Amino acid sequence: MTRLTRADLEAARDRLVPDVVADGLSVLFCGINPGLMTAATGHHFARPGNRFWPVLHLSGFTPRLLRPSEQDELLSYGLGITNVVARATARADELSAEEYREGGRLLAEKVERLRPGWLAVVGVTAYRAAFDDRKALIGPQERTIGSSRVWVLPNPSGLNAHWTTATMAEEFGRLRAAATRPR
Repeated sequence: MTRLTRADLEAARDRLVPDVVADGLSVLFCGINPGLMTAATGHHFARPGNRFWPVLHLSGFTPRLLRPSEQDELLSYGLGITNVVARATARADELSAEEYREGGRLLAEKVERLRPGWLAVVGVTAYRAAFDDRKALIGPQERTIGSSRVWVLPNPSGLNAHWTTATMAEEFGRLRAAATRPR
C-alpha cells in the first residue's frame, strides 16, 4: 500500500465509504464512522492499529486473517460492514449527538431492508448514542430491528485499551456462536 501523507488523510475528511453489504447476511458489523485512513483507502477498519481484522479471524469468523483491501471477501462468509454515521472524520468525537441519532435511524432502515441475522455494533458508546439506550452493555441486546437481533461489541480501535485483542476475540466469538445457531 502506498504511504498516505497528512494531506492525503485530510483530503479524505467527510468522504463516504461504500458499505460491504448484501441481503440476508449472517452478521452485519457496524462501525462508528469511517476514519480518515478508511476514507482515503476506501477500505473499512484500515488504520494499522485497528484490531477488527485480527479479531474477526481469531474469533473464527474468517478462516484466515484478511487485509482491509480484501473486505469484499466478507460477503462469501455471510458478513458485511456498514457504519452508524457515513461521513469520515479523524475522531469519533467530531460527530454530533444529532448525527448519531440520525445515523441510528438510517441504520435501522438499512437493517430492516437487508435483514441480517445480527447487527453487531462495534462500540457501546456509539450504540448508546445512536439508539438512545444509555444502559446498554457489551453483548446481546433485547432490542431487535425487524427480524434482526442486535449485539454490541467492543470497539476494535487501538485506542480502546480496556479490551485486549484476546478478550475482544472472545466476545466476537460469543457472537459467532450465536450467529451459527438456527434463527
